[in-house]
Amino acid sequence: MNLTSRDSPGSAPGASGWLTRGAALTHYLEVARAAGLDPVALLAEAGLPADAALHPEAMISGEAVRQLLELSAERSGWPDFGLRMAEGRRLSNLGPLGLLIRDQPTLRQAMTEVVRYLHTHNQALLLRLEEVGPMVIVREELIVGRGGSVRQATELTLGVTARVMQLLLGSDWRPRRVCFAHPAPRDASVHRRVFGAPVEFGHDFNGIVCLASELDRPNPAADPVMAQQARRMLEAARAADRAGLSVEARQLMLLLLPGGACTVEAVAAHLGVDRRTVHRQLSKEGLSFSSLLEALRRELAARMVEERQRPLEQVASLLGFASASAFSRWHRQAFGESARQRRSSDS
Repeated sequence: MNLTSRDSPGSAPGASGWLTRGAALTHYLEVARAAGLDPVALLAEAGLPADAALHPEAMISGEAVRQLLELSAERSGWPDFGLRMAEGRRLSNLGPLGLLIRDQPTLRQAMTEVVRYLHTHNQALLLRLEEVGPMVIVREELIVGRGGSVRQATELTLGVTARVMQLLLGSDWRPRRVCFAHPAPRDASVHRRVFGAPVEFGHDFNGIVCLASELDRPNPAADPVMAQQARRMLEAARAADRAGLSVEARQLMLLLLPGGACTVEAVAAHLGVDRRTVHRQLSKEGLSFSSLLEALRRELAARMVEERQRPLEQVASLLGFASASAFSRWHRQAFGESARQRRSSDS
């Protein structure tokens, strides 16, 4: 992504301070040492405490984690550093969320719970299911609110997602294919090893493709009593997060933008409150609906224009603009140049 810095007017309000659980660093120490790195020194350089990887339930700076992963990949020369961290992950690494999805009767219901409660685990991460005929795409999006690559975090997330699906469907399960928006590395052998399926790069989305029928396989080990207990823990965390409504609002905006229906009324309806409540809660965070929407559009536009995989007409639609010309006018006002000029200058 090519975004403005944290202190510039273009930064996403409320997003630069996004949090994730320390569980995001599971296996970081082992992979860093295997790469010949000093993990404690790198943690300090990224602004994280030396024991950050040892406290999976603690909330830590997601931006610092993003920086740590990119820095580690660069210093090690391993472009698949984040993906290597996904190997060997267990459901228990997800805390209460892992317990909840473990005891769902089908993978479809498990993934529905992941979508519902994921923000309690990582405030910048959004997963969604998209059915296309007999296939399902598990799409991933990271909204981090400031500049810098999200390649390592993206690969780590999809690696963990595939691992969770395999744990629920059996060790012989493999996705049909895995798609990444970023360019291919010189050597994709780790990708093939982790996913056990064709891995394609340069797509217009990040996601895992599987058969829809696989999502409805029964889970004989499901325990509804344990699932209910895990849900109560997550609901308590979700209620606490309501003090910071911007996290959920930003995720809903991402879902509503492509349909051109990203209004405060629509977001309020999805949250089960009225528009005045949304305005009031955002105001407590020093935000407004319009500023949050503008910052989200700026982040997505910067990423999509830079990555070049999507035609600009499609970018305009995904950002909720009625026409390519309306998007072009907005882009010029937001960035000081048209999207076509920006692509030309980056080439």
